[in-house]
Amino acid sequence: MDDHQFRQLLNHFGLSWDGYRRVRKGVKKRIVRHMKQLGCRSMEGYLSVLDQNQEASLHCERLMTVSVSRFFRDRGLWQTLENEIIPSIIRDHPGTVRVWSAGCACGEEVYTLKILWQAIEGRFGPQPELEIWATDMNPVYLEKARAGVYARSSLKEVPEAIRDVYFKTMKKGKRYAVSQYLKKRIIWQVHNLLSNPPGTGFQLIFLRNNLLTYYEEALKAPAFQKVVNALDQGGYLVIGTHEKIPPGVQGLLSLSRHPYVLRKPQEVP
Repeated sequence: MDDHQFRQLLNHFGLSWDGYRRVRKGVKKRIVRHMKQLGCRSMEGYLSVLDQNQEASLHCERLMTVSVSRFFRDRGLWQTLENEIIPSIIRDHPGTVRVWSAGCACGEEVYTLKILWQAIEGRFGPQPELEIWATDMNPVYLEKARAGVYARSSLKEVPEAIRDVYFKTMKKGKRYAVSQYLKKRIIWQVHNLLSNPPGTGFQLIFLRNNLLTYYEEALKAPAFQKVVNALDQGGYLVIGTHEKIPPGVQGLLSLSRHPYVLRKPQEVP
């Protein structure tokens, strides 16, 4: 499959060439295998099948998803969350704190947050209940996330002291399983970022390196606004460190020291 054909496929789903340019090699391989399974010898024939076969189209769209994640990815972000943002949320919400990990991939982000929450409880005592909605359009990723078993490479930024407490070593150190108590109060759900959010009133939403990276402006702008609408007043939205929000989006303020952390203003009484 050449780049022209790949661009045809991206255009079919409203996906961005800039987002896929560096990761296209692996995605192409998956798509070529799917084309062979369907007996398609050309991109035109493949697109015709996708137009007529909803199941094949959905499977193709899932094959286009990219999972590049690890525990404590972007360490500075997690330090900001632990020292500033989460304490602020806890002060304002003594009841249940609701979090949405949008495009959670294989769950590293979700379990990293649970580890941070446990660390805060260890320092300051019992905290509000933490409820996490973890969504992704790829059910294969969600199954891996539920299992909570990861390769050593996913933990390369995890300090040894944390690894020893929250992970169980498997296969002579080649694999690691998250502790069972980290899996509590996580709702895993198949969800397309272009559709309506799984709920509203979230105090914290992660939307990192997915919607804003891989979709064209015409699709991501309205979808992003839906995400903003799902935030609670005063809630925080975390995007990728190199991502920018679509022009014209209303209702967000950027934290000056951390431009990838955005906040929805509190309602004035």
